[in-house]
Amino acid sequence: MPVSIKTQEEIALMREAGRILAIVHEEMKKALCPGISTYKIDKLGEEIIRSYGCIPSCLGYEGYPASVCISINDEVIHGIPDKKRLIREGDLVSLDTVLSYKGYHADATRSYSVGPNPRAEDLVRVTRQSFFEGLRYAKAGNRLSDVAGAIQKYAEGHGYSVVRDFTGHGIGKEMHEEPEVYNYVRPFRKGIKLVPGMTLAVEPMINEGSPDVAILDDDWTVVTCDGSLAAHYENTILITDKEPVILTRADGIDL
Repeated sequence: MPVSIKTQEEIALMREAGRILAIVHEEMKKALCPGISTYKIDKLGEEIIRSYGCIPSCLGYEGYPASVCISINDEVIHGIPDKKRLIREGDLVSLDTVLSYKGYHADATRSYSVGPNPRAEDLVRVTRQSFFEGLRYAKAGNRLSDVAGAIQKYAEGHGYSVVRDFTGHGIGKEMHEEPEVYNYVRPFRKGIKLVPGMTLAVEPMINEGSPDVAILDDDWTVVTCDGSLAAHYENTILITDKEPVILTRADGIDL
């Protein structure tokens, strides 16, 4: 399937979807604290999404049972919320969710250290910054490998590893569209050239130890094979004829 180039009308809808998603993330962030259940965070996210007339895209997607993927410590992505799963002091928590506004999707992830944990705090910082290093190259005329190379160089330069088994993706009317957006450089593969109107979910998944991951028996939760910490940071972006635009943001809310 060819890469979708969005019209101005489509971009406006995605911009609003992204603005709402930024608000959802901000409210979930405020609720994060030791003792809260991942189930409660999930239900809060769903409630806010629906309050804006949006649809929680993750809920029911290929059978996923929740609206927010909540991954803790060695869980890289797709952790499933549960009433018995409580956030503990010092946990590294990643919140990943997608919503649909008038048929168009926005996708974003934030990772947090809940309480003091220097290891988690540094990994979260590097993972976030690796996204922004890649964003510098998300310009028309560059290639996806330029974005991937910047992410990889920054993360590995700080002693961390980049997950190979999962990637970012195009996004729009569908949650997952072409192209795949890698976070590392593949030999002899430069990736497509970026052009204005492309909308991409760029999402570094960075591990404290080995890049190797495995899927648990629930068929969703992805964990590090060596039990090391993992962090995840993601925004939906727009390629323009100038600087890239982060769509999953709202005024007054920090990225």
